[in-house]
Amino acid sequence: MNTLPDVSNPLWFLIVSAIVYAIVVGRYFLLSWLFYRIFYVWKKEKWSRKKINKREYPAGQFRKEIIRSNITAILFGISGAVLLLLWQKGYVKIYEDVHAYPLWWLPLSLFVALLLQETYYYWLHRWMHIPAVFRLVHKWHHDSHIASPWTAFSFHPLEGLIQAIFLPLVLLFLPINLYVLVIMLTIMSVSSVINHLDIEIYPRWLTHTVIGKSIIGATHHALHHKQYKYNYGLYFTWWDRLFKTESPVYEEMLEEKTSK
Repeated sequence: MNTLPDVSNPLWFLIVSAIVYAIVVGRYFLLSWLFYRIFYVWKKEKWSRKKINKREYPAGQFRKEIIRSNITAILFGISGAVLLLLWQKGYVKIYEDVHAYPLWWLPLSLFVALLLQETYYYWLHRWMHIPAVFRLVHKWHHDSHIASPWTAFSFHPLEGLIQAIFLPLVLLFLPINLYVLVIMLTIMSVSSVINHLDIEIYPRWLTHTVIGKSIIGATHHALHHKQYKYNYGLYFTWWDRLFKTESPVYEEMLEEKTSK
């Protein structure tokens, strides 16, 4: 960390924000493009043959999503610079030495952080579906009635800001190794794109296991975009099941959309 520029300098703050923005948007668009090529273009012939799962996206949806995703990436870039500043000032508990805490804390801290984010997002998501809040904050995301890989970061700036503050807040009290944090950020990007594919990529055998039943995939989140009042989770189905907000048709549709 000593080799990093002093982000309290306004110029370096802007430079770091731009660098983080470039990393976020580059990774996001690379993942979105890859998933688009693999699961939309490569399988197009298969869809046509089966006459199912063929998507008709409204004209201009991808362009709108890409513009909105760039706005979100800018906010995430600023959030990354703020996080670095907090780290340099000693306010957040990011650590570099893997032996600073017991080694078992490395995987456990990742799970705890994901669970905290899951809880934060579940209740945030339900709040954003209160009609008055929805119109102001969350409608932009639901303008994509059929989700695509580009939908994942297509947020209103207020929603992007609310999501961006999670990591700086949680790292004020939760110690996480720098490399575990990088893994978490990667999971966040990959899962967000997978969940917005509107094509189930997990095999049927996996969805019948305890792990498979716990992980949110494209079918789970696609139902949220279609039904609005169900499936608020981010990574895991646990809160939806506990609070009875999982779609009643989810398991049937999952069975239909998964391959053996």
